[in-house]
Amino acid sequence: MERTTGVVFPMADGTRSTSALGRAVVADALRTVDPVGARSAEHETNWRHGYLGHFRRLVEAGLLSREAAVTVARDGLASLHARMRVVPDDGPETALDEVFTAPAAPALHTATVTGTGAAERELSLPYRGQRLRGDDLRRRLDAWVTAGVVEPSCAEAVRAVLANPEWLDLRDQRVVVLGAGAEMGPLPSVLRWGGDVVAVDLPRPEIWRRLLRTAHRYAGRLHLPVRPGTADDDQALAAGAGADLLHRLPQAAEWLLGLDGRLVLGNYVYADGATNVRVAMAVDALTRHLQQQRADVALAFLATPTDVFAVPADAVRHAEHGYAARGVARRSLRVLSGGRLLHRNYPPGADPGINDSLVPQQGPNYALAKRLQRWRATVARDAGTMVSFKVAPPTRTRSVLRNRALAAAYAGAHRFGIEVFEPATSNTLMAALLVHDLRTGGGPAHAHPWQDEAYAAAHGGLWRVPYAPRSALGLAVLLGLGAARG
Repeated sequence: MERTTGVVFPMADGTRSTSALGRAVVADALRTVDPVGARSAEHETNWRHGYLGHFRRLVEAGLLSREAAVTVARDGLASLHARMRVVPDDGPETALDEVFTAPAAPALHTATVTGTGAAERELSLPYRGQRLRGDDLRRRLDAWVTAGVVEPSCAEAVRAVLANPEWLDLRDQRVVVLGAGAEMGPLPSVLRWGGDVVAVDLPRPEIWRRLLRTAHRYAGRLHLPVRPGTADDDQALAAGAGADLLHRLPQAAEWLLGLDGRLVLGNYVYADGATNVRVAMAVDALTRHLQQQRADVALAFLATPTDVFAVPADAVRHAEHGYAARGVARRSLRVLSGGRLLHRNYPPGADPGINDSLVPQQGPNYALAKRLQRWRATVARDAGTMVSFKVAPPTRTRSVLRNRALAAAYAGAHRFGIEVFEPATSNTLMAALLVHDLRTGGGPAHAHPWQDEAYAAAHGGLWRVPYAPRSALGLAVLLGLGAARG
């Protein structure tokens, strides 16, 4: 059997079990605040299908107090760091937290590519074949708020960027884009506005050719890690660029530590299946290491909307109005389905409500990878770090469209009041919200971490639709498949 190297899962009963890790980490995260929930997670016999309720319980347990939420996050991260391992190409397996004691050779050098375009100093948003600016963009924000597609605070944050176009000039920042080739990342927007992007992605020439084309087109500067001796023409740069966070973590850390200027460490990495947890943990280890070595590191995250969140009472009321307005059709479908379909999204009057938009098809590894990012945001913000954490909308990314059931659900989602965004719209909107946070110190301070997570969320409507998302998922899939056949 081929030897898996880099950041890996711990051994459990002779295998590197993803289920055993997930079960143990969730139990550890709950143990102090909710010992009954911890025992329930430990005794879950079918983690791949039973994880949904335990991930919901992590959010519910944190609602007891600010301290409870921070404790869940801190204990969950501590469990992950204590359990995850590193297997080098040669040599013995070590603990993840020992990875930065290994030599970082060969050292990476920095290549810089300066674009030839003119810097844009007005926020514009690509949307359905148009480029929305000024009043057109304001009207679109109003329409999204009215439809429940984004939270009102999201529209307010974007309006603030519209009113302060000088904020778009990010030459005073070093925006580190981990996962630079990701569809949801801010790299194109920051370069369009003339800012500095530090790009980190795998050493795959096809990724870097695309990023170099983007850099030349716009006005900003792209800083990329390259092997020593790499020539400065595009062909050589594409062949020599890249940093492998999964297998060469000390090398990437040493390179980033050597960069001048304030670092805004943006986490946009993604991988399929269990590798998603491995690379997410590599990024978290890198994040913690950089914070220990530098005092000027800010953090940025995009959260998936298909997770569990506490939501404001206003979102609950919006959903309740929609539920009441759909009485006859809803009752008919519920009767025909034996009560399995179209449950109400929230109990009446819930404050905060619990929106459970976890999608079983995405699986427990995806849920854990995204949850540990939320935990890092909570712990870092509690320690005084500037954090930009934003819930991004459902988006037709390549990874989503590869999953047939998810692609069909997205195709039918509009029938239930959920708007699915195109990648260019999502990544520009999220980049604008990042600008807002960078210029306002992370946005307003809130009493509880759930309010930090809910602030300026662009959830696509999942928080404000009448029905619990999973109770409508099957219908959305059928409607989406029907539309595709049509």
